[in-house]
Amino acid sequence: MAASTLSSTSPSQLCSSKNGVAAPFHALVGKLSGTSPVAGKGRRGVKITCQATSIPADDRVPDMGKRQLMNLLLLGAISLPSAGMLVPYATFFAPPGRKGGSSGTVAKDAIGNDVLADEWLKNHGPGDRTLTQGLKGDPTYLVVENDRTLATFGINAVCTHLGCVVPWNAAENKFICPCHGSQYNNQGRVVRGPAPLSLALAHADVDDGKVVFVPWVETDFRTGEAPWWA
Repeated sequence: MAASTLSSTSPSQLCSSKNGVAAPFHALVGKLSGTSPVAGKGRRGVKITCQATSIPADDRVPDMGKRQLMNLLLLGAISLPSAGMLVPYATFFAPPGRKGGSSGTVAKDAIGNDVLADEWLKNHGPGDRTLTQGLKGDPTYLVVENDRTLATFGINAVCTHLGCVVPWNAAENKFICPCHGSQYNNQGRVVRGPAPLSLALAHADVDDGKVVFVPWVETDFRTGEAPWWA
């Protein structure tokens, strides 16, 4: 009976009897209650002293240095992927500079080769307007002036009505949209609807012999107004 009672000892509560021998509190109570009454005939009660023990506070609270290290590791694990995703968005929305080949897009011909200014002028005469690949891949006319020099602007061929590609009509000296009949003069200014706006412009620079299109953000020289596409 005494052995089965001792098995329920609690590690956090220790008791000692009057003679100083330590024993589990529950075991002593069970022993006393099962063998003889505390205040029996001709016997004296046994004085029991109990002392509760507890785990030190330092062992229960996690080390602050470790917690800070784990927080830094977690922050780094979140920050690195986030920064990697934000950089492409930031570079896309950042306005490109006006100077320098790296701020623009090299023009491509019909088969995807870089347009070389000298070679282009050898094969395209005065007044020529031929499609190239421009900013964001948009079809853009490269213009040859009457003095056989490249114009400093390119003309975006996307119609401002419903987005059709507008061909150059050399006989009419106009850009005429085959979809709904919109017309633009030889510089891309709208002269007949239903298109509401002129064709967009891009700067046409020459950098290291290559034609480079750069976004046009200045006043539209054809209308004297701010560029609607910028």
